[in-house]
Amino acid sequence: MQTRDLASSSPSESEALTPSRFNSSANIMVPNRCASVSRATKETDVHVSVNLDGQGRCAADTGIPFLDHMLHQIASHGLLDLDVKSTGDLEIDDHHSNEDVGITLGQAIQEALGDRKGIVRFGHFIAPLDEALVQVTLDFSGRPHLSYGLDIPTQRVGTYDTQLVREFFVAIVNHTQMTLHIRQLDGINSHHIIEATFKAFARAMRMAIEIDPRRAHAIPSSKGVL
Repeated sequence: MQTRDLASSSPSESEALTPSRFNSSANIMVPNRCASVSRATKETDVHVSVNLDGQGRCAADTGIPFLDHMLHQIASHGLLDLDVKSTGDLEIDDHHSNEDVGITLGQAIQEALGDRKGIVRFGHFIAPLDEALVQVTLDFSGRPHLSYGLDIPTQRVGTYDTQLVREFFVAIVNHTQMTLHIRQLDGINSHHIIEATFKAFARAMRMAIEIDPRRAHAIPSSKGVL
């Protein structure tokens, strides 16, 4: 699919005037980790702004209600501030918009992380939602890989095609360059399985992008680069 990025992210005027912030838990100054990315194709027009050190605020308007609901889970449980706006060819189906939101969100997270200096890098979480139980383990390794182990029993949740869950995470993985393993440990309700996945992903990512006070100014790799 031919695409073109109309705009790369740049910090707001206030962020530019304040290039760093004090991390009280790590007792260090760290850069503001914010980014805004716009991406337009013949199929979609997507804008995403992210603050990795936010308070869980989210404004999501993708035209896909269930995807909006899942973006709220990422923000709330990952303590990210997210602003996601998308228009697209939903008269065909949700596939293009779902994928392109994942791509643009991945690009924004990648840009906000910068060189990944000081992050914990690895994250893991097991999230229950009633009978569903999902494990997510991830590594901001610089090597995109997805191991996807969900067995979602129905084709749709509301109007949302459950095959699109995998496509969303493929897009995130490829554009954040993370290694991501998703395992379903239990569950029979499709909504519960998917929501537990997004919650576990959010908490694992929150763990991974936290600043490690013991090596806050170093790349978390024996190679010296991610």
